[in-house]
Amino acid sequence: MRRRVCVLGAGKAGEALIAGFISSGWRKPREIVATARHAERLLELEERYRVATTLSNAEAVSGSGIVVIAVKPQDIEALLREIGSVVSRSQTVISIAAAIPTAFIEAHLADAVPVVRAMPNTPATVHEGMAGVTPGAHAGEDHLVRAEEVLGSVGRSVRVDEEYMDAVTAVSGSGPAYFALLAESMIEAGILLGLSREIATDLVVQTMLGTAKLLRDEGMHPVELREMVTSPGGTTIAAIRELEQAGVRAAFLNAIQAAMKRSRELAEGG
Repeated sequence: MRRRVCVLGAGKAGEALIAGFISSGWRKPREIVATARHAERLLELEERYRVATTLSNAEAVSGSGIVVIAVKPQDIEALLREIGSVVSRSQTVISIAAAIPTAFIEAHLADAVPVVRAMPNTPATVHEGMAGVTPGAHAGEDHLVRAEEVLGSVGRSVRVDEEYMDAVTAVSGSGPAYFALLAESMIEAGILLGLSREIATDLVVQTMLGTAKLLRDEGMHPVELREMVTSPGGTTIAAIRELEQAGVRAAFLNAIQAAMKRSRELAEGG
């Protein structure tokens, strides 16, 4: 397999992958080529990561073993028209464009080009990303493994049927924003209680990190961990009661359902 990887549309998501590829050692800068709409953006990427860049998506695809599509959903049709005649079945196309089905991508490419759809999230930048992956009609086990290798360099991935990719987007793809909002709220609460912003931030961020590690590394169920912290008549149960009365649980359910609905609207051109 040709080792060169091209990232088409290196915005925030594409840059997160590039940063992860390099910092993890999965690829050297010279093995990566990135594209963007504006020369100024390409200059930023060159200076920051020492990768090759070009304004031409077709040029980037040529000679690459793995083609990562990282453009916004509304820009993908124009991109596919540009690269459709260049991509071959010897390459693996990995799309991280939110909400875009593999069938849509395949329809714009040559016959039998393997396409894998993935939905990583921004913690990929620090090698702690999470992604769902699903194969298109022409992608086999080897292409899935290749996609998992790409995503494994920046975190973890799980295989799902394509019908569940909108749910993956809503839960995991958008998930960092939910946790950031929670962290912001807790930090502001700490400041309200008299803590400095620096101390409140340290307390909240480390608490979130440690909690995540307990859930992942110890295999604890969230209910088990919550009950471990919650003693009868104590401070935590008083706080949990307020959260439940405020409908926080229902708000999260509604929010994630709204994200999934929007993902489907984007797939339909909304």
